[in-house]
Amino acid sequence: MAKTTRTISDAVRDTCLSLPGATESYSHGSPVFRINDRQFATYSVNHHGDGRVALILAMPDGSQRYFVESDPEIYFVPAYTGSKGWLGLELSVDLDWEIVVARVTSAARHAAKDDSLLPPTATTPPNAPVPMEEFDALQTKQGKAVLDVVRPLCLALPETSETSQWGNPAWKAGKKTFCTANAWNGKIALQFWVGGDHQIGLTADPRFSVPAYTGHNGWIELRANDGVTESEISPLVEMSYRHFALKRMLKALDAEA
Repeated sequence: MAKTTRTISDAVRDTCLSLPGATESYSHGSPVFRINDRQFATYSVNHHGDGRVALILAMPDGSQRYFVESDPEIYFVPAYTGSKGWLGLELSVDLDWEIVVARVTSAARHAAKDDSLLPPTATTPPNAPVPMEEFDALQTKQGKAVLDVVRPLCLALPETSETSQWGNPAWKAGKKTFCTANAWNGKIALQFWVGGDHQIGLTADPRFSVPAYTGHNGWIELRANDGVTESEISPLVEMSYRHFALKRMLKALDAEA
């Protein structure tokens, strides 16, 4: 019988949800686990390009410092919630899964305020890493193909450069970002500024959506898992560039036409 593939993501979900009364939801694109409607864990995969596969756990006072000092190879102080005593547990290292089970149990009991809460019943360890399409879809064949189209279009414009923004590629006109590529939970997407009037027309195509955070400023997101062509995104790249470029940059662009 062939061995069943069990990724870290599979094992995390099974372990957390096998706690009595545990539920799963999503927050900012990451799975969040709760007991009695109180959050005890967040599962984080390459969050903002940090390269980690980790559980972020609610822990009793003093636990964070104890574990980080005792074994900094697998424990860390997470961003955002670290100041509140939460503990990061790195899962991509060679790790005894019983350690994960023990920390998850402690976090759930702390969140539920119930030291008698039974531990997880699903404790089978993973036998495979997080797949690349989940870790960073821009590094898959499809993701690289999208970058091969958008990158030269952006960099061909006057005074542009490529940088990293929240762990993803972004292109700047001078000092201002005019195009980004991102990958989240297997989704590959490009974002451009098009203005509110163009947003309405573009969203008639289901591949386009108004993104959170930047949508109210006139940005649009194009889902690109099925690939993009130079002809379809070139007008979007140029429109966004023209919105942010300085006058001298626009003069140079028009001189090239």
